[in-house]
Amino acid sequence: MRILRHSASLLALLALLVSLRPLSAAVDYTALDAMPIQHDGRVKPFLVFAQENALLLSGKTKLPVDDRKMPAGELVTRLWLEPEKWIDRPLILVDYLPLKEATGLAADRKWFSYTELMANPGLQALFANAALPGRTLEGLPKKANEVRNRLLVFETLANGSLFRVAPPQAGVEWIPLPPHQPEYAALRAAHESGNAVEYLQAAQTLQNLLTALDPGRHVPEWKIRLEVLYQKLHPFRWAWIFYALGAVVLGATWKYGRANGYRIAWGLVLAGFAFQLFGFASRILIAGRPPVTNMYESVIWVAFGTVAFALVFEAIYRSRHFLLAAAPVAVLSLILADSQPAALNPAISPLVAVLQSNFWLTTHVLTITLGYAAFALALGVAHVALGQVIFGRKLSPELANYVYRAMQVGVLLLAIGTVLGAVWANYSWGRFWDWDPKETWALIALLVYLFILHGRIAGKWAGFGLSVGAVLAFQSVIMAWYGVNFVLGVGLHSYGFGSGGFGVALTFVAAEIAFVALAIFRRYQVCQTST
Repeated sequence: MRILRHSASLLALLALLVSLRPLSAAVDYTALDAMPIQHDGRVKPFLVFAQENALLLSGKTKLPVDDRKMPAGELVTRLWLEPEKWIDRPLILVDYLPLKEATGLAADRKWFSYTELMANPGLQALFANAALPGRTLEGLPKKANEVRNRLLVFETLANGSLFRVAPPQAGVEWIPLPPHQPEYAALRAAHESGNAVEYLQAAQTLQNLLTALDPGRHVPEWKIRLEVLYQKLHPFRWAWIFYALGAVVLGATWKYGRANGYRIAWGLVLAGFAFQLFGFASRILIAGRPPVTNMYESVIWVAFGTVAFALVFEAIYRSRHFLLAAAPVAVLSLILADSQPAALNPAISPLVAVLQSNFWLTTHVLTITLGYAAFALALGVAHVALGQVIFGRKLSPELANYVYRAMQVGVLLLAIGTVLGAVWANYSWGRFWDWDPKETWALIALLVYLFILHGRIAGKWAGFGLSVGAVLAFQSVIMAWYGVNFVLGVGLHSYGFGSGGFGVALTFVAAEIAFVALAIFRRYQVCQTST
């Protein structure tokens, strides 16, 4: 009897705790994940819409709210259903210190509420100044305009105008649900009551209504489901995890258990490669185009190409070095793409007019970026080679040959891609070449690598010079790939322009120069000792 009384007391306590749980713990905010919504020129799942707008609003897809990280789906759904409760919550990102100093905002805070930003006179003055016609936005005005855009995102989320979930009966523009729509009103009422069962039922009823309004299915259901799966699975994250494990196994079995370690590493790298294949296949099916139309896609594509070339070379030479060199390059690239969403936007967006040719997009852009991937593989092998020198060992002629082979592939692909780009330029703009910054730096990168290869053929330098050249020459790729779009920001390739990540790029270049300098110094020391 005593056990029964204790059990009854425990059950009563659990029931009390359940009843006291916050709303966010009771309501399943994933119930609307697969609901189609029109946003940014295409129809996408509500989950993707929520994550993209949370990123625009706050710079994160999980925002610290109430001492926990609130997922984007919950944040955006609650903004939709209870906007009046969020106007005073710190959701809007302001992270540019000079802007906060100029407007009197707290320097130690990153997020501010809509109310306090709209009431800030210094910020409003900057908004008015940035809105002047013909004004080129740089520095403080540019950062103020970014905050203004975030405020507009909040306004359109709070007033419901951005939630275009009702398919059109005519035309192409979807519309928001009116507040008096019974299904929408029922969803809001269920959410307000915190009843999880009623909320799920209301969410399903609403989605059934929207499906009935769209009998022709503007977007097939399988595509919406695929995009939800892609968004939740994070295939490129799993790819770098497996690549990293493969590199660790290779390193750990370099002296002992080489045969088994090599087989395990192959399996791990192939698993990561399979995740990348799934990720690319998903983006292609969702977008209906090759996945190389922005900086995010080109970064993950270069990681993919680096591993693909490494697998081919490894199958030929069975050396272990290609996998060991490619895995860190791919891991760093994918981590960069995963951790810098503000600079490397992962959103799947419609193409600008000049890119709406899948043939030229596939042939030119994929070829150029595969050339970058081959150079990235040469970079990785060159790091292994120079690492031998730094640790006092003689550089292996085998490694120098591997650097040479990877560079040959890169030069071939970059040359073909540059020619194809000229043909596409004539097709799109009416001229083959115009010394546009993107064209110019692609040519510079090609000439730099040709100089290094010809120097090796002419006997001007051997394996060490070739490895040093592979590291230094890749900085010209960084300039052609990142610098033109994110630093110069001028030219006809404006569809690829972006901002952010300059500190990361500068740190990478500085680290590479320091690495080469250390290798040269160590080689000089060894030569002096031997003489």
